[in-house]
Amino acid sequence: MPELIGIARLAAESPLIEAKRRVEYFDLPTRSFLTRCDSPRVPFSWTINPYRGCEFGCKYCYARYAHEFMELRDPLDFERKIFVKQFNEVRFREELRRIPLGESIALGTATDPYQPAERRFLITRSILQVFATTAGYHLGITTKADLVPRDIDLLQEIARRHYLSIAITVTTADPDLARLIEPLAPRPDLRLAAVTKLNDAGLRAVVFCAPILPLINDSDSSLDALAQAAAQAGARGFGGNVLFLKPCAQQVFLPFLEERFPSLIRRYRERFSRDAYLRGDYPERIKERVRRARRNHGLDRAERQPEPEMWPRDIQLSLFG
Repeated sequence: MPELIGIARLAAESPLIEAKRRVEYFDLPTRSFLTRCDSPRVPFSWTINPYRGCEFGCKYCYARYAHEFMELRDPLDFERKIFVKQFNEVRFREELRRIPLGESIALGTATDPYQPAERRFLITRSILQVFATTAGYHLGITTKADLVPRDIDLLQEIARRHYLSIAITVTTADPDLARLIEPLAPRPDLRLAAVTKLNDAGLRAVVFCAPILPLINDSDSSLDALAQAAAQAGARGFGGNVLFLKPCAQQVFLPFLEERFPSLIRRYRERFSRDAYLRGDYPERIKERVRRARRNHGLDRAERQPEPEMWPRDIQLSLFG
């Protein structure tokens, strides 16, 4: 074994906090919570992930590669070894002060900020408590969990100070299919109930179908059923993204397909053998299906988000000279 350095050494030295039947939690020293993101594929500049690893065990999860940085090469370690980042409020506030006002920050891009670990360790809530006392950012939260309404008190205060959007990921309205592809994530109806609670509290919550899996949940009927459920839940919007499969995700997803959807395995292997991203006209066809589902259920009406009550005036001055 080569000498471990950086995050790999920190992970190897992280003490075990707690062990459950299928999951171990480790205490991970953390130098920084905010990570710069320069990818043209995403609409935000900074990311925050309170945990490394995610217990939901989604078969398609692209983020499994993150554990490879810690020299944890078994792709299943991503859902079995959860690293809880040590939160230091003073240090986090210092980090945040270095981010220019008006920047976009995404909470929960590689791991779910409301996964089961959050009930125990409250790192996401600690982060939100800081945002509830600052102002001037575009904050987006993405989760598959129905735990997010727990923080409505903080989220309402954050919405007075920042542009806030909450995206609840619901991959399918079919609970049996959801249990297959996302074994430990909350049921679709529970996630949709969370959407209702958030919007009833005056917050902006949307439903996002991700990933859209070829020949599994990509039909017009599947997307339309989900858009209908989103509308009934009071969602402020509906969208979706096509599946991409990095090599680390293929190690889990392709054997899963072979077991559960054997008729599809050949086509998936052919499509993803050279590139993690689907090319050609398929992504455009899916975009049109999503647009059609959105129109069918009145989720295509552009809704301008009002300026937060405590939005700093100096941001407007800098934008307009």
